Amino acid sequence: MRIGFIGLGRMGANMVRRLVRDGHEIVIYNRTPERTREIAAEGGTPSFSIAELVAALEKPRSVWIMVPAGDATEAQITELLEHLDPGDTIVDGGNTNFHDDVRRHRDLAEKGINYVDAGVSGGIWGLQVGYCLMVGGDAPAVEPLVPIFSTLAPPDGYLHVGGPGAGHYVKMVHNGIEYGLMQAYAEGFEIMHAGDYELDLAAISELWMQGSVVRSWLLELAGRAFRANGQDLEKLKGYVADSGEGRWTVQEAIDHDVPAPVITLSLLTRFRSRQDDSYGAKVLAALRNEFGGHEVKTE
Repeated sequence: MRIGFIGLGRMGANMVRRLVRDGHEIVIYNRTPERTREIAAEGGTPSFSIAELVAALEKPRSVWIMVPAGDATEAQITELLEHLDPGDTIVDGGNTNFHDDVRRHRDLAEKGINYVDAGVSGGIWGLQVGYCLMVGGDAPAVEPLVPIFSTLAPPDGYLHVGGPGAGHYVKMVHNGIEYGLMQAYAEGFEIMHAGDYELDLAAISELWMQGSVVRSWLLELAGRAFRANGQDLEKLKGYVADSGEGRWTVQEAIDHDVPAPVITLSLLTRFRSRQDDSYGAKVLAALRNEFGGHEVKTE
């Protein structure tokens, strides 16, 4: 299948590589020409403008956008609309808010353009093992893209989960769950690291991968991290960013009166990781000193 692909970052480039290796014809574009040339050397057809990319595709065209959600994606869609025709399809594979998907689907439908939202999970390992794809959109727009989904995903690794926005909605909740799982592993390993036994945390990670009810790919990655960085993780700074999906998941839980304490607290813990010295903790220390005379540490 021939498809256009915009965005050649770590995820996008590997997705193009996986598609090219399976025989698809991928017309590629990245805002930095050097990156386009680099990936073109591995089999992609280079283009150096959106107009050139669209001109290299046969009607009805399909273009996959793999750039950061928000303004960058909006800008690419706006520019694409100057060159696409009714019957063409835009696929957004970024971590877009599903509310934006619903709006885009409505607005693009008025112009006769199809819109498909694809939640993509797999990270930098997707090239090797495939990407889990959660696809949203109208069935007539999704079905022609099945050859692309089948190549990108491992066996049984993609699903048309529902209408416009459903793909990114499911991916949002997926990432919220991921927050909670990661936090549980982090707390468990911190307890063992602080305990009185001299434990090999990498070996324990690998042990738990053998039949344990807590085995998972994240646990496998924990073992890799301990092997690569040492179990004290001395070279790493405990600053944990978030890309938005956890916040949106918590907001969705609030909107529907669903108690989600684990996901919510895991998100708030990420916020705490970004503070070198928490003002709130200082207030707590001051209060304990005031009411109970408890010792405080000063700078």
